[in-house]
Order: sequence, then C-alpha cells, then structure tokens
Amino acid sequence: MEMTALSDFRGRVINNCSKVIVGKDAEILDVLICFLCSGHILLEDVPGTGKTMLLRAFAKTIGCSFKRVQFTPDVLPSDLTGISFYNQKTGEFEFRPGPLFANMILADEINRATPRTQSSLLEAMAERQITVDGETRPMPEPFMIMATQNPLESHGTFPLPDAQTDRFFMRLSLGYMTREEEISVLSGRDTLDIVEELEASTDLEEIMRMKALCTQVEVSPDVTGYLMDIVERTRSDARIRIGVSTRGAIAAYRAAQAAAGLEGRDYVLPEDVRRLIPMVLSHRLSLAGISASGEDRSILSEIIDAAPVPLEKL
Repeated sequence: MEMTALSDFRGRVINNCSKVIVGKDAEILDVLICFLCSGHILLEDVPGTGKTMLLRAFAKTIGCSFKRVQFTPDVLPSDLTGISFYNQKTGEFEFRPGPLFANMILADEINRATPRTQSSLLEAMAERQITVDGETRPMPEPFMIMATQNPLESHGTFPLPDAQTDRFFMRLSLGYMTREEEISVLSGRDTLDIVEELEASTDLEEIMRMKALCTQVEVSPDVTGYLMDIVERTRSDARIRIGVSTRGAIAAYRAAQAAAGLEGRDYVLPEDVRRLIPMVLSHRLSLAGISASGEDRSILSEIIDAAPVPLEKL
C-alpha cells in the first residue's frame, strides 16, 4: 500500500506538469526521479524546447520557490551565493542571500560562465550548503539545480570539467514534440498563463515521505550485480579513458529504486536499471581521444547490450 502512495504521487505531479509541457511525460518522470533522489539535472538541448517552462511548472507543482539565473562570462560567484554588505544604520555587516537560496534553480546556459563561477556551484550541489566570508549556511529543503547548455554551440563557452559534470545526477534532453503535439501548442493558450494558474499538488511533508519510501525499495543481489557489471565494463573498455565513478554507481542504484517505487513496485527490475543508465551514467564517461557528440551514449549502449541480464529464478 505504501508504494501505491508513490504511484499516486507520480500521477498527480505528471498530470499537473503536462498541462504546460505537452507530450513529455517520460521526461517529467525522469525529473521527478532525480528530485526524489535529491539530485541535480544537466539538460542539453537546443533553445526553445521548453526547458525553462519544464522547471517552472515542476516547481509550482511541488509548491517550491523558483529562481532563474542567466549565466554569462561576467557573472561572479557572489552573484549566485550572495554577499555580506555593511549596513550603515546598524553599523554591522549583513548577509544578502543570492538566487541559490531557493528550492529550484535554473542555471541557464551554465557553460557560458567562467570556470570560477561554475565551481561556486559545487559546494551547494554536493554538500547542500554555501560558505560565504567563512560562515556556512545550509540550502533550503528541497533543493535542486537544473543546468542547461546548448550541445551544438561552442563559441564563447567554457566546457564543464569532468569533476563538475559528475555532480549532476542525470543528463536529459527534451527534444522536439511530434507534429500533432506542436500543432496543439500553437493553437492553444500561452504557456505562461497556464504556468501562472498551476496549483501545488503536494507539500513538503509528503515530499519528504515519498523520498523516504524510495529508499525502502528492495534491490536484489542479482540486479545489483547487473548494475555493477555495466559499471565495471565502463572502467575496462579501451574506448573510455575514465569510467563511471562510485558516485555514478550510487546514483544509478538510487534512481532505479525511485523509478520502481513510482511504478508502484517495492522491488527493482533489470529493466529499471537498463532504462535509466544512459541518463545517469553517459555524461560521467571520459572518452579516449577526440569524440563526436553523442558517442558516449552509443558506447554505453553497446556496453549495456553486452552485459548479461539476470533472469527471474523460479
């Protein structure tokens, strides 16, 4: 019965978000999985596919605060974390929090910011805290960063280093809608109006309960071994310079638990692992030599196909 609560929660969130983002229920589900695992998302896609609207709709659905930061080369770390300023009236320094002190942060075009600014996100992403002027402040709960970047444009950008890319729980892509879906959007209401009318379908108490339920989903030794087979193959493949880290293996494990729970099951199937691994692990691979766009996913797909799938024991 507890897992039924998770599947009901999934239905409410997806139905609410799909009023704004048409035909992307699978992608909304992946965002929800990442959210329940307290992870962050790297969204790679061309401009105009609904990345900002997706996060705004998701934030309103779960009843959380939302901040959007447009990354440019002149954005400084203090523009994100906040600053301590001198208040002449009180004669003391006061902290003015930056946009990172919100539940949902859209880091738009993150690869346009300098490495110094990019690295200012690391502490918030990994430890859920920010240190300014020697004082550490916790991030609000829940907390999730969705960073976007255009995979086709490289002029005036600073590629994310492997250490920071590994901090993202998933890498997703929305892609284009079908012809019929796009026609319905063209002839429908303005999405901004729809977003403004959205109402929260949950609260913080239920969110924390759903997160706890996800950790109770059982993963059998066979399925865990199947996951580790794929992880270890990425570390021994000659085409891959650096394979999946332990952080990546943990992320895949937790994502499979959340996916199974949202389906109403209290156990993980190999199919859960197989579906999620490309989104959770592909961006964590560092390929040997010069690689083309999307080559990491194709290599990982070959590794997944070669790994023996555990069968049900009767």
